[in-house]
Amino acid sequence: MDLKPAAGAAREPGPRLGPLARLAPEPMKVVLNWGRRYSLWVFNFGLACCAIEFIAASMSRHDFIRLGVIPFAPGPRQADLMVVSGTVTDKMAPAVKRLYEQMPEPKYVISFGACSNCGGPYWDSYAVTKGVDQIVPVDVYVPGCPPRPEALLQGILALQQKIADESVPERYAPPAAGTDGR
Repeated sequence: MDLKPAAGAAREPGPRLGPLARLAPEPMKVVLNWGRRYSLWVFNFGLACCAIEFIAASMSRHDFIRLGVIPFAPGPRQADLMVVSGTVTDKMAPAVKRLYEQMPEPKYVISFGACSNCGGPYWDSYAVTKGVDQIVPVDVYVPGCPPRPEALLQGILALQQKIADESVPERYAPPAAGTDGR
């Protein structure tokens, strides 16, 4: 049995899974991704009016719990998904980064609303970060000011599809040389 990676394989898997990550068969990938896809614990980092739309999306009318999303994780250490909604100021940026770093792997980020996507109507202020992607890696952007709850549901479905398409070695691979891990 040949245990060498195929020619042209992706980066070496990280120390967390080691070389065994390459041996994960396709059915195991499907099962692992299915479990991660439908059990997302959300940490809401709500800073403004978009946070109200997040709360509306978690209520019975829109009910994103039916998608396997548990809306209120006790804290970042129990969360898989951080939803950043609202204007992120330069003073708030270190707190966002610290909370992101406290989340366990695998972790995902949804930027919810124009303010977190690019600064929104406050983009030209000296104190506003020009998008949360300047601080942490963002997986899905949800546009709008404020976005409707249906837009958040669509963003969650897009994230779930991204999770379903991931492979175990790619997810846990170390960052490429010359990058900062994003």
